[in-house]
Amino acid sequence: MINLDSMDIRLLAALQKAGQASAADLSKQLGLSASQIGRRRQRLEQAGFIDHVVFRLNAKGLGLDVQAFIQIQTDAQTGTAHQSILKLVNSQPQIVAAWTLTGEADYIFRVFCPSLPDLNDLIQNTLLAHPAIGRVQSQIVMGELLDDTALPLDHLV
Repeated sequence: MINLDSMDIRLLAALQKAGQASAADLSKQLGLSASQIGRRRQRLEQAGFIDHVVFRLNAKGLGLDVQAFIQIQTDAQTGTAHQSILKLVNSQPQIVAAWTLTGEADYIFRVFCPSLPDLNDLIQNTLLAHPAIGRVQSQIVMGELLDDTALPLDHLV
């Protein structure tokens, strides 16, 4: 692991806000030359600090009007059950994020669907029909206060 200096941290913070920003734009913002920005970014990518760059799309603009979080309890805590849940998650495009949990639920999924009937179809005909899933509990998002994937970097300073 390489040591991060204050400019590396500032560059990482800027990239989290605008990952597709050009080296020229970042050089103006950070006070380094575009070539220095490019070298630092490449070094940070090679060191594993930058996982990948994605575009954030507008769900509502794409007709995905329903967002929900779905908690899953499995019938059994086995490797086979986990593998089948992993396969399920990777086969359903509506599931955009999934985590394993401690506590009452074993998994939580973040899903986007065009409508409530589509969400109901996912729950009734896919999730509840899955042999490893015992219980499903969903929460429909009514409004977003904050939806950001930026990680906190203040502990690095």
